[in-house]
Amino acid sequence: MLPVYNGSQYLRQSIESILQQSYRNFELIIINDGSQDDSQKIIDSYNDSRIRAFEQANIGLAATLNKGISLAKGRWIARQDQDDVSFPERLTKQVHFMNTHPAYAIVGTAAQIWVNETKTDRFHRHPCSDPELRAGLVFYNYFVHSSVLLDKLILESIGGYTTDPERQPPEDYELWCRIARKHPVRNLPDVLLAYREVSSSMSRDEKNPFPEKLILLSAENIAWALGVSVELNEVQALANVMHRVYPPKLMRGFGWSKARNLFDQVIFGLALKTGLDQGQMQSQQAQLLKLLRLNYLDSLTGGRLNQMLFGKLRTRLKQFLKVIS
Repeated sequence: MLPVYNGSQYLRQSIESILQQSYRNFELIIINDGSQDDSQKIIDSYNDSRIRAFEQANIGLAATLNKGISLAKGRWIARQDQDDVSFPERLTKQVHFMNTHPAYAIVGTAAQIWVNETKTDRFHRHPCSDPELRAGLVFYNYFVHSSVLLDKLILESIGGYTTDPERQPPEDYELWCRIARKHPVRNLPDVLLAYREVSSSMSRDEKNPFPEKLILLSAENIAWALGVSVELNEVQALANVMHRVYPPKLMRGFGWSKARNLFDQVIFGLALKTGLDQGQMQSQQAQLLKLLRLNYLDSLTGGRLNQMLFGKLRTRLKQFLKVIS
């Protein structure tokens, strides 16, 4: 499923990467969501029986994705963005996993990061196992949206992507949160996608509400795991701290002991509600706890600690590059 909006720059490369998959038994649903560039001309230039192309007035990404889900004939739905590239074995490996693990709702992959046309040595690598993913998803998005293969039956059962402007973006993380409360999820460790960083990316636009929505969704996850109201100050404080935001009103009385105890209760509640083995979450739990500790210390410095740490890392990297160049 390939939604398109003014994506002509990389669209042909994106389409070609899907058509060249080693797995051949698929339909490529392309929905042009009101593009004003040459995207439709590029789509029309293909004569491949596997392509089902649709054109519509602009309705936005989430609604377009829901339309694609309704149009899909098969059970498995693979996502890809208009500027990303799927490597040849992607669908083969993902379909095999879902066919052999039919209870799973999502299978994603690792991804290499490209900056415009340039391949980098950076990657999106997230936890792979179901227990670690579901622990991490309480706080962060651990799936590359453009890499996922989804179960259509489960998508339809929970209502698909939200189109509520108060809950998205990020429409992908919002969906994963709802899915992970009821169904197992997985990431393959294989690098099967090129994720392209472009200047127009919404998550890097400082004027969009993306960070606030992440905190909102994280707070909902915390409240769900604890079985309490999302409005509780402690719930809001933990969500904010995990995302390096420290509102003074929430931070008053939220000491380290309280933060640590609440975090442990969240992981315990998650295991209880999902039936997962908390021991299998241990590695991810430890990583999350390190982040909580670092962010809590950062809150005591008014946000300067993280700035200093990242500043030192950048300085060391520049020095290292000068040595090897």
